[in-house]
Amino acid sequence: MNREAKTEKRVGLIFISVIAILLTVIVLTSIFYIRSNRPMAQAKAEAVEIAEKYAHVKTVDKFYWFTRKETYFSVLGNDDKNQAVAVIISKSGDTVKVVNQKDGLSEQQAEQVVLSEHPGESVLKRNLGLYEKEPAWEIVTKNGQDELAYYLISFSDGKELNVIKEA
Repeated sequence: MNREAKTEKRVGLIFISVIAILLTVIVLTSIFYIRSNRPMAQAKAEAVEIAEKYAHVKTVDKFYWFTRKETYFSVLGNDDKNQAVAVIISKSGDTVKVVNQKDGLSEQQAEQVVLSEHPGESVLKRNLGLYEKEPAWEIVTKNGQDELAYYLISFSDGKELNVIKEA
């Protein structure tokens, strides 16, 4: 075998090796992604099922995972009378609170309450859950120094219930 043939064979083996490594990385990344999202997908499916059963929710617009002292899953959507409702469910499923969305702040309104009181912060995340047995929005922000803040805002009146800031 001459030198050119050996070089071509080596290039071919390197090419096949690179393709095999890339395929392995893609498959492993896909498996990791699917497994890491499984708890969220399962929680959402169970919350939607409970919302359909207890609040007759027919369409789902949003899902939230809220954790403070306890964990709650919230579903926003429309019921069988086409009323916009929020269904807040404890992680155990033994507490289900249904509220009309019109009786409280929307996600955007809660966000605006925080931003108007704390200018210069940007919103990273929003969640709806129960805080001391009452519906509350959790608005997570970051300021210019990359410090995080967690604001709990009353769903019913927009009052600031609790604040946790990085020191």
